[in-house]
Amino acid sequence: MSTLSYVVGIIFILVCLALVVLVLAQEGKNQGLGAIQGTVENTYWGKNRGRSREGILKTITVVLSVLFIVLSILLNMKLF
Repeated sequence: MSTLSYVVGIIFILVCLALVVLVLAQEGKNQGLGAIQGTVENTYWGKNRGRSREGILKTITVVLSVLFIVLSILLNMKLF
């Protein structure tokens, strides 16, 4: 195995660990039936959710998930 393969493997492990920590750090979606009616979106908190801590965590989780999938495919293809 080449050095690049080890580096990509270590990056993959770090992304996996960061993804687990971020998912565990996020709050649950315990909105009940209020989410069906759409009443949550009319509040100040619902409109500014993207700029809050949960919005940032969600964005980082999506980016790390995409990176996880790409690295998984690259490591499986054995290009290195």
